[in-house]
Amino acid sequence: MIDLDDTDRAILRTLSRDATVSAGALGRKLGLSQPATWRRIKRLEDQGIIKGRRLVLDNDKLGFGVTVFLGIKLATRGRVSLEDFERAITAIPEVQVVHHVLGRFDYRLRVVARDLPDFERVLRRRIMTLPSVGEVEANVLLSEETFPGPIG
Repeated sequence: MIDLDDTDRAILRTLSRDATVSAGALGRKLGLSQPATWRRIKRLEDQGIIKGRRLVLDNDKLGFGVTVFLGIKLATRGRVSLEDFERAITAIPEVQVVHHVLGRFDYRLRVVARDLPDFERVLRRRIMTLPSVGEVEANVLLSEETFPGPIG
């Protein structure tokens, strides 16, 4: 674990809420100069604590009003490799996130679609046609809140 002080944690909390905050604005908020703030951010990046900054798109405004979480259990482990499944599933544009997990399902996916008929099309024509797909469970997202998580 990397040793973080209170200022490092404050930087991480602020950037996790809004990664577009400038080093100058962040420094003013924390009582640091812009160069000192930038050096701290750079150190956090160099240490791998900050892995990158992402653009967050509004799926609703882009016309994708339905988000579904899929649990997928592969049919037979020996016939298709995990790498082959991952390569095939990530080639489907509606699949936003793929998690290889331990438990009842082998994978958890986040899938977006324009509406429920569009999701059904993606499920039937793209996902269920993969030779390795066995059991599938779908959960439709009703609402979502995101939190930065612990920074300690």
